This record gives sequence, C-alpha cells and structure tokens, in this order.
Amino acid sequence: MSKYFGDKKFYKMVCSLALPIVIQNFISNFVSFLDNIMVGRIGTEQMSGVAIIGNMIFIFYLALFGGFSGAGIFSAQFFGKGDQKSVAHTMRYKFYLAAVLLAAAFFIFIRFDEPLIRLFLSKSSDGVGDIEKTLQYSKDYLRVILIGLVPYAVSQVYATTLRETGCTVLPMAAGVTAVFVNLFFNYVLIFGHFGAKAMGVVGAAIATNISRFVELAIVLIATHAQSDRHPFIKSVYKGAKIPLPIVKSVTIKGMPLLLNEVMWSLGMVALLQSYSTRGLAVVAASNMTSTVSDLFSIVFFAIGNAISIVIGPMLGAGEIEKAKDSARKMITLSVMTCFVIGMLFILAAPYIPLIYNTDESVRVLATKFMTATALVMPINAFNHSCYFTIRTGGKTFITMLFDSVFTWVVMIPLAYILTRFTSLNIVTIYYIVLCSEVIKSVIGFAMVKSGTWAKNMVERIGDS
Repeated sequence: MSKYFGDKKFYKMVCSLALPIVIQNFISNFVSFLDNIMVGRIGTEQMSGVAIIGNMIFIFYLALFGGFSGAGIFSAQFFGKGDQKSVAHTMRYKFYLAAVLLAAAFFIFIRFDEPLIRLFLSKSSDGVGDIEKTLQYSKDYLRVILIGLVPYAVSQVYATTLRETGCTVLPMAAGVTAVFVNLFFNYVLIFGHFGAKAMGVVGAAIATNISRFVELAIVLIATHAQSDRHPFIKSVYKGAKIPLPIVKSVTIKGMPLLLNEVMWSLGMVALLQSYSTRGLAVVAASNMTSTVSDLFSIVFFAIGNAISIVIGPMLGAGEIEKAKDSARKMITLSVMTCFVIGMLFILAAPYIPLIYNTDESVRVLATKFMTATALVMPINAFNHSCYFTIRTGGKTFITMLFDSVFTWVVMIPLAYILTRFTSLNIVTIYYIVLCSEVIKSVIGFAMVKSGTWAKNMVERIGDS
C-alpha cells in the first residue's frame, strides 16, 4: 500500500501546495456559478449568449495555459536547480507569447464574431429560446469582454511563474479578491443596484473586466514589493533578450502543449456544437452543467497543478525515483478524493437547476447532464493527473496525442455521428461520449507506469 499512499508528512506537503489552489479555484468557480445564475435569472437567451462567448474565449484561455505550461516546465526545473536568472528568461518568454496570442484573439473574434456565434444557434424542437436575440446578446457581451483579455494575460504570466516557483498563496489572494470584486459589480451592473443602470449581459462583461484589472494590480505590486522572496523578478525587465538555448528548448517542448490546449479547447467547442444541433435548450443545459462541474472538479485540477509544482523541481534536482513515487501517490489521492466528490455531485444535481430562471425542459436536461458528468469524475481525475505527470517530464508531444488528438479522433467523430445520423436522445449521446474517456485512462496508466516521462531537461541549459 505504501507504493500508492504516502505518510502524514507527504500529504501535509501536498496540501500546503494544493490547498491555496483549491481555495482560489473554489471561490473563483463559485462566483462564476453565482455569475451564471445572475445572468440566468435574466433569461434563457442571455444565459445562452454569454455561454457561447464563454466557450469561444475559453479557447484563448487554454491557448495561454498551454503556451505558458511549456515555459512552466522549465521554470519549475530551473527553480529546483537554483537558477533564478533562467526562471526570469522563461517568464520573459511568456510575455512575448502572450502578445502574439492576444493579437490573434482580437483579430479572430472581431473579424469572425457573427459566423462563429451562429455555429451554436439551432432552434429547439420544443421552441425554447429566440435565435436572433441570443445572437445579439452574444455580440454585445463579446464586444466588451475582449478588453479584459489583456490584464488577464499579463496576470497569468505572473501567477503561473509564482506557482512554478512554489508560491501559491499570492496568486490565490489575488484571484480570491478579484472574484469578489467581480461578484459585487455583477450584482450592481447586471441588475442596476446602488443607483447604477441595469445593463444585463454588458454589465456582466464590465464586471469581469474590472476584476481582471484588480487581479493584475495585486499580483504585480505584491511580486515586485517582495522581490527578495521572488529573486527572478529582479532581472525580468533588465533586458529583452532570451538566450537561444532556452528559446529553442522551451519552444520545442512548449509548442505541442500550446497546440494541445488549442486543439482540446476547439474540441470542446466542437462537441458543444454537435450537441447544439439538438436545440438551444441543449446549449443552456450544457452551460449550466459545465459551470457547476467546474465547481466540483476543483480538487483534481488543483492536484494536477500540485503534481507539476512537486515533481518539476525534483526532476530538475535529479531526484528521478522520488518524482515517480510522488506522482504515483498524488494520482491515487486525486482519484480517491473524486469518488467522494462525484457522489456529492450526483446528490446535488436534481436541485441545482431549480435556481435558474429557465424552462423546465432545460432544468431536466441539465440534471441528467450533471449526473453523467459526476459518474465519470474519477476517470477524469485519473486522466488529468496522468496528463500533468507526463507533461512535467517534458513528454509534450505524447501528452498532445493523449489529450487533444484523442478528443478529435475519438470523441468528436463519435458525437458528430450520433447527433446527426442516429435518433438517440441527447442524454444517451452525452453518456456515450463521456464514457469514451475510459480508453484514455488505459493509455494514461500504461504511460505513467513505464516511467519514461521522468527526465531532467535543464541539466545542460541555463545560466548556472
């Protein structure tokens, strides 16, 4: 049993790293849930419009996450090696990457807004929702929310680097503050309280933007004020150059991660698009399900991040066997925890949709989607932990095959065929597509067990 379960000291260490991430993600997702409810209280069209844009913006968020993850592999290992100057170089790399991704996002979302939105607009057989109203709400929300992408990208450069160097409390504090700011301004601007004008979905977008600037201000000021605790920050702005070996290594390892996250997020959008062919009610129910499931999934997301934080420095310090042992125990912890959380989700699923001001058919559909998602949560936890384990060792091309390629080769064709060429109801299709994740679990188990992922990649590069 000691092979899969750690001692008290081990779990104390994991909790010290994962708990701030859990707290931040819980508060963030809970406020997003309240956010979702506030918009949902206005009507189905408004909720669906915001959900469509949310899925489109989600691609940008994950592109940042994927690109930063490639640099983050090296940040963590450089930190384990004690090479602070090279940590600064990887942070500088993130700034350049963020600028490129922001330019691409603005061009695509401004130039192709309506054609992209219309991909998700299909009339429900039961007459739920107005297509043209939903389109207009989507465009109104998108026009404003784009502004907030800039502070979000910069704050993520700081937050991810801080986490990779073992500091999870400051990003948590900034994120927690930001979500409460978001909640307050949502209440004020969506419904028009304290003398403000009721602005609906536009108010929701403005509130989100305000919270993004607050988060950036906190993380930026605190990091520079505590430069002795974060010595890498002292040299980040002392030049614009990045040593060629670092650029080359980070790009080679990081590009598959960026492509993976873009392909995976596009895959999630493609899945929603397939589901949406069964009507606008499915879009609304899917939005409710994804928002709530994010709230219940925070533990395995946090443990996935903790895996990178724990085993990255071990690999950088050459402690290969210790890294393998720690990864195995953290994967077990994630799966066991999510068995319990999944059961709680199933119990809550019938009651959560009652909060929303929407049609009864949407509520029933959302309950069934939530139950299906809860049943596969332990499988998702295992797959997520395997992904982070393999990625931290630098096997980024393999993780791309494991994650996004699997989505496009298996899940999307399955959803496409079942929604368009069968008479199966949407809930049955949803179950079938989710259960295909079992195939990925088998592959992930084999890859982690082999141990070939555990590599020190910074031994011969860096400034020290």
